[in-house]
Amino acid sequence: MTVTEQQATFDCRQDFAAELIALAREDERIMAVCNDSVGSSNLVAFREEFPRRLINVGIAEQDLVGVAAGLANAGKIPFVCAAAPFLTGRALEQIKADIAYSEAHVVLCGQSPGMAYGELGPTHHSIEDLSWMRAIANLDVLVPADPVQTRAAVRWAAASGRPSYLRVPRFKVPVVTPEGAPFSPGRSVLLQDGDDVTVIAIGSLTSRALQAAASLREDGISVRVLNMPFIDPLDEEAIAAAARETRGIVTAEEATISGGLGAAVASVVVTRHPVPMRILGIPRVFAPTGNTAFLLDHFGLTADGIAAAVRDLLAHG
Repeated sequence: MTVTEQQATFDCRQDFAAELIALAREDERIMAVCNDSVGSSNLVAFREEFPRRLINVGIAEQDLVGVAAGLANAGKIPFVCAAAPFLTGRALEQIKADIAYSEAHVVLCGQSPGMAYGELGPTHHSIEDLSWMRAIANLDVLVPADPVQTRAAVRWAAASGRPSYLRVPRFKVPVVTPEGAPFSPGRSVLLQDGDDVTVIAIGSLTSRALQAAASLREDGISVRVLNMPFIDPLDEEAIAAAARETRGIVTAEEATISGGLGAAVASVVVTRHPVPMRILGIPRVFAPTGNTAFLLDHFGLTADGIAAAVRDLLAHG
């Protein structure tokens, strides 16, 4: 596939909602808790089918997480659905103390993460969430790349018995997950093999990494593309192998470069097998206001931007 080719794209929130309803039909412990976000979390159909299993606490994110912890202690499996910037920013203390420290089986669902809220500006961008969530012990962090992984993440989180944070993408993406690909903690997905440079991507940047690899192949550059559905726990063995077997690593994420995927991969590389790296994401700035596609382009989070980082790494180490 070339950079200019188009693919069918999907809003993963719809797959999240469909899978949650399917789970709720199978398991009466499944509940949804939201913060006046029934519509934006795609919970309208869930509420219609299970009106007594949806709790709307209003715009009170600390209460949102506290109620979910109480439900988990009562044997329920709550899916906490809220806009990612407000869930992770306003309720960080409750996530740390009531969920992670207490090891409550709560699934925190950050809706519309990254820069999905685009035109609403920096107050609604959720670019710090991966850094915050990675810093908390006992909390798995999942970043699906497409509808297939979104459904798998919902299933896994419901069955895990552990606290987890799940990014639920809003920006439309194509399907990239191969049939039969693994979905489990500490397991990456090899989307394409190569021996010149490895690109490790998550979420909305995964399909763009594949597009970059396709364009680079035309120039004789062989790129290994790894997708990391879990950035905590991380697939350290795949990262170490990439460092040994290719000339360097490029990471790509729709998040700040301070503490997210790139930082996690770098911590493995520097201790296991140091190689040159390029970390693509959002620098420590507040993003301008504009739609998501514009913002991704503004920060070079495109197929062309990833390809340019690969070429720069090969040219300068």
